[in-house]
Amino acid sequence: MEQRVTINVADGIADVRLTRADKMNALDPAMFAGINDAIAKLAEMKGVRVAVLSGEGRAFCAGLDMASMAGGGSGADLAARSYGLANAPQHVAWGWRELPMPVIAAVHGVAMGGGFQVMSGADIRIVHPATRMSIRETYWGLVPDMAGVALWRTLARDDVLRELTYTAREFSGVDALAYGFATRLADDPHAAAMALAREIAGRNPDAVRASKRLYNLAADGDAETVLRAESAEQIPLLRSPNQVEAVRANMEKRAPLFSD
Repeated sequence: MEQRVTINVADGIADVRLTRADKMNALDPAMFAGINDAIAKLAEMKGVRVAVLSGEGRAFCAGLDMASMAGGGSGADLAARSYGLANAPQHVAWGWRELPMPVIAAVHGVAMGGGFQVMSGADIRIVHPATRMSIRETYWGLVPDMAGVALWRTLARDDVLRELTYTAREFSGVDALAYGFATRLADDPHAAAMALAREIAGRNPDAVRASKRLYNLAADGDAETVLRAESAEQIPLLRSPNQVEAVRANMEKRAPLFSD
């Protein structure tokens, strides 16, 4: 099977790329498998503090490969919860949210349908202003079912989501920023994402991972649960080696040396 996703790690940053450039990184069974395999590998990698997800060629991800859909789609049993809460197609988007480290999506060209849902699984999304986007599924007589609905509810207003879903209309990266899907815009999203990744990688990795767990919990947790979780995450950080190093480095005006 042709490799669909590559991972290159340097300085605590995993540069993750969808590599089906000739098909605008469209989702066929091999791409579904490749993304889920990449997520599994990242979950086990030591020393990775941030992941940057991008697509090679002209697009981030054009969505479902309709030729493969005609041949049976992803091949997954949609009712089966193969990855905890999610089925296999959902995991290609939801899995990024479940990784312990932050994920930054660098988005350009096209992010349609399933590709838009994959993008939405990232913690942070840096988007080219001219990117073409769509919640595309009703165009094909379907509903968004790759974790998009679960992810978008914390990003955009309910009425905006309904309009974009019911109509399947295209919108731009500029629109995505206004709607809440894009964190910020950049003419070179990958370069901007890597710069941000370097900044995050320079923080206490224990604190960054704990912060991600808190924000993941906050999406569904009530106030009492979240308040207790804040304390539970903070207690082991206080006076831990990496926390002490953060203080010392700041006081000494030098770069910190954290352990993973």
